[in-house]
Amino acid sequence: MGDVQGTVADGFEPVRDAFAANFAERGDVGAALTVHRDGRPVVDLWGGRRDADAESGSQPDSDGEGGGPAPWRSGTAVVLRSATKGPAAAVLHLLHQRGQLDLDAPVGTYWPEFKAAGKERVLVRQLLTHRAGVPALDTPLSPAAAVDGVSGPRAVAAQSPWWEPGTAHGYHAQTFSWLLGELVLRATGRGLGRWFAEEVARPYGLDLWLGTPTAAGRTAVGAGSTGTAGSAGAAVPAGTAGAAGLPVPASRLARLAEVATPPPPPAEPGGLRVRPKRSVTAAYRDPDSLTRRAFGAIDPAPDENDPAYRAAGLAGSAGVATARSLSRFYAALIGPVPVDPEDPEQPAGGRADPAGAAAGGAPQPAPRRRLFTPATLTQARSEESAGPDRVLVVGTRFGLGFMLHGPSAPMLGPQSFGHPGRGGSLAFADPEWGVSFAYVTNGMQRSVTSDPRAQALVRALRRCL
Repeated sequence: MGDVQGTVADGFEPVRDAFAANFAERGDVGAALTVHRDGRPVVDLWGGRRDADAESGSQPDSDGEGGGPAPWRSGTAVVLRSATKGPAAAVLHLLHQRGQLDLDAPVGTYWPEFKAAGKERVLVRQLLTHRAGVPALDTPLSPAAAVDGVSGPRAVAAQSPWWEPGTAHGYHAQTFSWLLGELVLRATGRGLGRWFAEEVARPYGLDLWLGTPTAAGRTAVGAGSTGTAGSAGAAVPAGTAGAAGLPVPASRLARLAEVATPPPPPAEPGGLRVRPKRSVTAAYRDPDSLTRRAFGAIDPAPDENDPAYRAAGLAGSAGVATARSLSRFYAALIGPVPVDPEDPEQPAGGRADPAGAAAGGAPQPAPRRRLFTPATLTQARSEESAGPDRVLVVGTRFGLGFMLHGPSAPMLGPQSFGHPGRGGSLAFADPEWGVSFAYVTNGMQRSVTSDPRAQALVRALRRCL
């Protein structure tokens, strides 16, 4: 059982119990969970280890010394897999909110090469709703080509649609990265990762990267540059401004978790089962199925512990974050969160404003800010795609870039929107409850959209509310 640490507010103790049970009963390796309510944390837990192999001692501990398994710390960040898609989609919504991107314009308006092969009528919103018809590539990319900043955008631009765009939806598991990344670059002149870092992560004090530093914080890798405007993966010394345009203290980067793949635990009695339906199983086993082609757009599968992969800023799969920052991000989508203008990296809750005390008055609470306007929030979570998914082979529901609550991706309730990550992670917000939720793990399992560990936590949270 993992050594669970952290805090919960009164009334949320069942969530802590469920989190501990994930280690004792559901095979978790290392994980963290944060829940915000009305912009303030009510659950902040972590436990287990951040290295992939308990026997290897392959990572140094928090003081940079080796000697055994590395414990998960309060600031440990991990690859989010497809839970990255939520923060990436938010960039397009914010650009639309600012009048810099038209969601109803053809993609070719910003990216002329994308018009090839019958895609001239594909709309920007159809990239977000998995209706563009390009979830897979005729020829998969190697891991090196996938992160070179050029090959991915070039391949999706040239790709013929697998169905008439706009007539159906199918999960764009990997191609989502190059579609959104190149679109943002063409529309703004900045890579998606850089835009997120400068406009979202830094102002809101988030340890959430779409293009990360290298392992153990020894160097910072600028990310978010794709296409012809730049290249990804150029290393610069830690603590300096890299391609992302932001200084990154090495102390914040020294606790990246390694992805581990333990054997799946048995399905819990009465709970959600990992075992998929027979038709789903057949789709994943058939090398010619659209399911296999979509998830295999990078072949062989990339090493998610490779610093170059994490640094590439792949918007569909390679974001890295702490649970605390991912939940705080979702909290800022649905309402204001405390932000200290003098210290933007201050954790959720902020600190008292020293200016008030200096003027002879009582310290003032930190100001509160939000990312989405009410109109943008409604836009983001309005259902755009629903029904049979041509890739996932189950019924799915999507808003604009966010998955919506439903049988294949259960969240807190009907108003919830967010995104799971294949193998475990889940993050979402629920404006009805004023709640945001982020569970991250390095113990990847066989789940795709509904992991038993995340669902146990959601059920416990629902009981508390």
